[in-house]
Amino acid sequence: MYFSSWLSPLYRGLSGPVGRTTQPVWVSLSRNLVLSSQRKIPEFSSFVARTNTCGELRPSHLGQEVTLCGWIQYRRQNIFLVLRDCHGLVQVVIPQDESAASVKKLLCEAPLESVVRISGTVISRPPGQENPKMPTGAIEIKVKTAELLNSCRKLPFEIKDFVKKTEALRLQYRYLDLRSVQMQYNLRLRSRMVMKMREYLCNLHGFVDVETPTLFKRTPGGAKEFLVPSRELGKFYSLPQSPQQFKQLLMIGGLDRYFQVARCYRDEGSRPDRQPEFTQIDIEMSFVDQTGIQSLIEGLLQYSWPSDKDPVVIPFPSMTFAEALATYGTDKPDTRFGMEITDISDVFRNTKSGFLQDTLSKPQGTIKAICVREGAKYLKRKDIESIRKCAADHFNQCSLLGKLRLECADLLEGRGVVLRDPTRFSFLWVVDFPLFLPKEDNPKELESAHHPFTAPHPSDGHLLYTEPEKVRSQHYDLVLNGNEIGGGSIRIHNAELQRYVLSTLLKEDVTLLSHLLQALDYGAPPHGGIALGLDRLMCLVTGAPSIRDVIAFPKSFRGHDLMSNAPESVPPEELKPYHIQVSWPTDSEAEKNS
Repeated sequence: MYFSSWLSPLYRGLSGPVGRTTQPVWVSLSRNLVLSSQRKIPEFSSFVARTNTCGELRPSHLGQEVTLCGWIQYRRQNIFLVLRDCHGLVQVVIPQDESAASVKKLLCEAPLESVVRISGTVISRPPGQENPKMPTGAIEIKVKTAELLNSCRKLPFEIKDFVKKTEALRLQYRYLDLRSVQMQYNLRLRSRMVMKMREYLCNLHGFVDVETPTLFKRTPGGAKEFLVPSRELGKFYSLPQSPQQFKQLLMIGGLDRYFQVARCYRDEGSRPDRQPEFTQIDIEMSFVDQTGIQSLIEGLLQYSWPSDKDPVVIPFPSMTFAEALATYGTDKPDTRFGMEITDISDVFRNTKSGFLQDTLSKPQGTIKAICVREGAKYLKRKDIESIRKCAADHFNQCSLLGKLRLECADLLEGRGVVLRDPTRFSFLWVVDFPLFLPKEDNPKELESAHHPFTAPHPSDGHLLYTEPEKVRSQHYDLVLNGNEIGGGSIRIHNAELQRYVLSTLLKEDVTLLSHLLQALDYGAPPHGGIALGLDRLMCLVTGAPSIRDVIAFPKSFRGHDLMSNAPESVPPEELKPYHIQVSWPTDSEAEKNS
């Protein structure tokens, strides 16, 4: 948007000749950049030692002399080879005449996945030898010169998507796994979506992209944080689980609209859908309400949504937390299929069954069920046993029917029934969460359902001082196909109310947040925000089986980097400046913790 405005003074200031050079290289570069910005067509071969990419050549290029760089993917009878780069494939004709013996020798003897640079002429493939499945299938390259840039040793696995590899092997050789078509697609789509999000937020709606610190202090409540030792005795930094405090402080600082592609850290152990480090699209606004945040995010996703997917339809439907639990048994329902929970209490009002009557006689006692349509037709005896086991494992949980609903869906789809269309994206806002929940280890005490900075629902403010467990919050989650992909809230912007929530209701040490409480006393505007989980969003958009498939260098299920073997031990002399000494467990303790 502002490219031409800042480029023009730069161009004028540097356009004078340097020494005897009458046409500085940067002049043509600037002109090319300006032309590119006007055309909005990426220059994939600018600044590098090639004229074209492997995937762009077509019959319109016939007769052109080209230079290509890439990896040797396939070779056939020492007559043809297929050259690959990140943009596609092209067939190369290996010269057979004696005058090009050195070129033939190089291209025939180079191992597969070696890197070469070739120069030659774009020619038509012989009639009948065209490959309509290849975008470049109508042409081939008649090679004149070739250079081996780097030879490849024997690979631990073939660079082909259809070749099955264990995830551990893929992570160990991640740099090879990244060459696959699927990983290239995932990461490039992720990049395009993030760029569209930046454009929507910054260029169209005036957001300011601000980087916030990674080294901070621990935050009360929420997820467990990683500690980073300092050289001061007994003092540690924490890696922030989100930029929550900083983005609120930016609103107090008057930035009005903040956004960041933020790196976040949570020490949550081994969970299949989590990573110890992950990325959020982090957003905060001043003078906004819940409806404003929701409208912003709907527009953001619609604007950045991939063109090869069905378009996003807005506004997204909304459902209260209570409605979601009553209808689907979960606060992140997959609304692509029915099988909703139904109250059938009236059917059994006059039953003589003792345990049913006992249930209905209790306060708020109900009998609920889900209807598995065509279940009798498709589900086998072993499926019924699987459902019974699922019910037994979760019998005392209020979300039992919600878990059974998903279990039945899995079983039916295993029998060929299509319930959850993988090409359909079903968004849902879930609102009106409780502000507090009873602690699992001490139900008489409260903890934040979202985080301690969430504002109470305007209609429930009076309950905060008498019955806080009944207070609803201004917290909202965005759910996609049964996965939470974002969450946010309107924040408390009154210092006295924030102090009361922290010290009186949550029993937290307010000195840890003295800087934020002080800032709230200096004219804090009303504000709110949200964070979208970029990794999980991209996992759903691409249809990847795991978030590790949309992250360039992810950690394993156990939080390890299998490529570099991190984390690793550190010698005692390196720990000494941090006043840390490792106490190794005894054999019995190690066995207990393994």
